[in-house]
This record gives sequence, C-alpha cells and structure tokens, in this order.
Amino acid sequence: MASIPLNTPLVLAVALSLHGLRKRSLSPSGAAAAFFVGYTMLNVPLRTFGISLIIFYLAGSRATKVGKALKTKLEEGHQEAGYRNAAQVLCNSLSAAVAALLWSALYEANSWPAKLYDASNLHAIADAQSLPHDFAQWCPLTPPPSASWSRTLLFVTLGHFACCLGDTLASELGILSSSPPILITTFKRVPPGTNGGLSKTGTLASLMGGLIMGMTMAVSLVVQSTACRSAWTSVVPSLLLWGTAAGGLGSLLDSLLGATVQQTRFLTSTKRILTDEAPAPVSGADVKVVSGYDLLTNNQVNLLSSIATAVILGVLA
Repeated sequence: MASIPLNTPLVLAVALSLHGLRKRSLSPSGAAAAFFVGYTMLNVPLRTFGISLIIFYLAGSRATKVGKALKTKLEEGHQEAGYRNAAQVLCNSLSAAVAALLWSALYEANSWPAKLYDASNLHAIADAQSLPHDFAQWCPLTPPPSASWSRTLLFVTLGHFACCLGDTLASELGILSSSPPILITTFKRVPPGTNGGLSKTGTLASLMGGLIMGMTMAVSLVVQSTACRSAWTSVVPSLLLWGTAAGGLGSLLDSLLGATVQQTRFLTSTKRILTDEAPAPVSGADVKVVSGYDLLTNNQVNLLSSIATAVILGVLA
C-alpha cells in the first residue's frame, strides 16, 4: 500500500466531522471530539486503526438511523438521528485511541508519541521495547518477540470497536425485534429499550458488529502489509473469530451493567422509557423503575464495557 500523504489524515478527519454535523449524527462538541480522535488515529502509519474508526462510525451511524423512528416512539428524550456529543464520542473511542498512540510510540520512530515515551522513561514500567515498523518484514499481528506488544494493542483495538459496534447494532436493531426483550438478570419480559434487555435480533446484531470489525482489521492489514499477506491464514481467521466473540461479549457486559448499575425508568402515561436525556417528569407522574440502580449513566456504562472487552481481548488473544 502506498504511503498516505501527510495531509490526508487531516482531510479525512475534517470530512468525517463535517459529515456528522451535516447528517446530524454529531453535535458540534461531538464533531470536535471526532476530529481530534480521527486525526490522532488516522495519523498512525498502521492504517488499520484509522480504517477501523471510519467503518465503526459509518456502520454505527447507519444503524442508528434505521430504528430512529421506532425509538422515538418508545423512548422519552431519544436524541433524533443519534445526535452524539463529545462525551459519547470519547466513550466510544478512548481505548482504541490510547492503543493507537501506544503503537505509534513503540513502533513509529521519531513520532511525537515515541519521543514522549522515550522522554518519560516508560520502557522500564511497561516492559515494552521499541522497534521501527517494517510491514514487509513482520506482520503487526504476528510480530517477532521484540515487538510482541503490537499484537496486544491490535487486539485491544479490535475488542474496543467490536464491543462498541456490537452494542450499537444490538441497541439500534434489537429494538426492531417482533417479541419483547428479556432482562439479562431475571429473564423476565421488559419493555423495548430497557437497559439490559436481550433479544435474538439484538444478540445476532452484536455478533455481526464484532464480525464486521474483525473483517475490517483483517482486510486492512492484509492490504497494507506484505508480511500479513504471507501469513494470512494466521491473521484472517483469528481476527474474524475474536472479533465476533468480542462483539457478543461486549454487548453482554454492557447489558449486565445496564441492568444493574444503570436505572431504567418507564413513564406509564406515555408508555415510553425515560432516557438519560429525557426532561424530568412532571410532579406526580407515574414513573415505574423497571431495573437497576441509578449509579452510572449510559455513557459511563459504554465506557466501562468497552474498556473491559478491550483488556480481556488484549490478554486472551
């Protein structure tokens, strides 16, 4: 793959941010955060980080629009067209952005993350050696022992995006299921849109989300790296299998947290779920607590589940 011109990451980051604003999938603060994260990840020479971010954004935005009419009917305060702010953008990109920066610090000589890594003397703490990348000599997913952190950081990234896209598809497409969901903790029927609710449609969608991210990383690595093409039988199946597993695992973790430490309230007068963005009900309104304790917001649940899935995949894979 030819080297991408220096200004291309900047152009793509601006284009993605403006696209989100124009399509109303990003708020102004969300667009600013998306530009920062996008430029950071797209600027890493290993293109799978930036490409994975783009595919996640496009697939997630499309899925959000599919069920938006039904969600508006079922959820009080539903943000039309998935109008994501900066907090939501960061919660859906933090682990992957950190992994991309660490990869750049270890394997992109003379980059600002590498200089910061060297200056801060993190080598002793992280026990990770720096090695200039050579995509013709070694595949980032099957690196030599001296670059073993490359594989770990790639699977951290896969775990993050598989969890986030899997959960997004489960939430946005699962609500289209013809049968009511069941709560993960009690297996009782709950209203559509309940945090922690499971459906067959949503579960299959979460697995598909993980598979999409695994396929994205596999294709981008094989296209860019000669060494990955030579070792494709080790690269492609592992990414597809681990990606699918991470999509399901991440969605289950998100559902478990959503059913326990995130409260779901139901306004009986309108028969709609009250989201975090919903205005406070009028005094005397009949509000029923469906599940969970009011400890974490939806953004915080998404952040914790994505970090946990990223770490689990980085350790196991």
